[in-house]
Amino acid sequence: MLCAALVSCTSATNEQAALPSSEGDESEGFDEPMGSAEQPEPESEQSGEPSEPADQADPPTTQRDETEATTEQSDGPAAPADESAERADETAEQADGAAEPADNAAEPADDTAAPVDEPAESQPAQTGDSGQASDRTADQPVPANSEFLGSYELVDERFGTMVTVRVSGTTRSIVSNALPNHETGDFPNPGNPNTISAQDRAWELTTEPVYMGTPTLVREIGVALNGVKFEPGTGESVNCATGERYRIEGLQDLFDLGMDMNNAHVQPSGEYHYHGVSEYLVAAFEHESDLVLVGFAADGHLIYYSKSGAFESGYALASATRTGSDCTYRDESVPIAQTVPDGTYASDWVFAEGAGDLDECNGTDVDGAYAYLLTQEYPYVPRCLMGEVPEGAVSGPGPGGRPGGGPNDDPRDGSRRPRPPDAPRPNADGTNRP
Repeated sequence: MLCAALVSCTSATNEQAALPSSEGDESEGFDEPMGSAEQPEPESEQSGEPSEPADQADPPTTQRDETEATTEQSDGPAAPADESAERADETAEQADGAAEPADNAAEPADDTAAPVDEPAESQPAQTGDSGQASDRTADQPVPANSEFLGSYELVDERFGTMVTVRVSGTTRSIVSNALPNHETGDFPNPGNPNTISAQDRAWELTTEPVYMGTPTLVREIGVALNGVKFEPGTGESVNCATGERYRIEGLQDLFDLGMDMNNAHVQPSGEYHYHGVSEYLVAAFEHESDLVLVGFAADGHLIYYSKSGAFESGYALASATRTGSDCTYRDESVPIAQTVPDGTYASDWVFAEGAGDLDECNGTDVDGAYAYLLTQEYPYVPRCLMGEVPEGAVSGPGPGGRPGGGPNDDPRDGSRRPRPPDAPRPNADGTNRP
């Protein structure tokens, strides 16, 4: 069920609506459309069909009148006098029952209503362009919520969400204020000093992704249907005097990075983003089907979540102990040497080919097309892409490296924010548990 209000993407007033920030301020820049300034014509104009709502069960009155007129014409003139008595009797019976076809005129009218109802099933209300479902490439899987494969606009006044998606030819254009259409945790918090605010984000993705078979490391791997980005890596790391660097995972128990119940937090720019599965995100777009479309990857492939956990990750914890001396995190000593990998650091995880259902980018074949999966186990969100990555995509290092954009690294200028004074420090055994 959808927890957000969906409106026609042809509404000019909605596209020009101001975007509320977390404090209710307007967001700058969202009014500027991405790509061509021309807006798609309403569905009724493009298709040539009557402008009545697609879900109207009965056809227009003019259709009923035409049906009745047709019925009256079908009765025809009386039979000639020189015809056989049998024919005359049949004509008399038809004349006596002439009112019956008129009374049953509603039956043909109901038949004509069927084509009116059918588009309502194949063309969702939030799809403003006629036939947008056909913009999907033939080999792409069709999830239960496949209406989001076409153009749509998502507006949720409660949370301030505003997302506009246009599919034209082989391009999917997304404009978003990056405010999620669901509950979030409290920000700032002890582990994250930042406040959620409206953004001015835009993506240009292909609807015909090309599978390359070679992983490309990408920091920002894609965007959810609600316009919030997936960025699973962090900018936090433990550095050792002996040269080792351990990149801290977003979802771990040792360091408090201020994650909320959506496995998400906020960057210094105010941008909210996901590091793992958000149950609220899934609930906002789920149907009865197990496989839920939740977003689009930067290479154009689709991103799903399996409610039953039908796809298993191929990652497992490394067996070798860590190495490194005089290791620190923000000037605090952190024990590293001879500690056992437990998932705190990205390098704790290793991929084994064939160990699970998914490849190293958390992808697999879904109904004949390559796609990515969000999983409850590492890597939670894909860390790399197997498709052709567009020029200008922000790439990052693999496990053990350090991408930008963590809660204390400002992605705009690389500046570093101070550690919150009440943030937990690791104990001598490498944990922050009591």
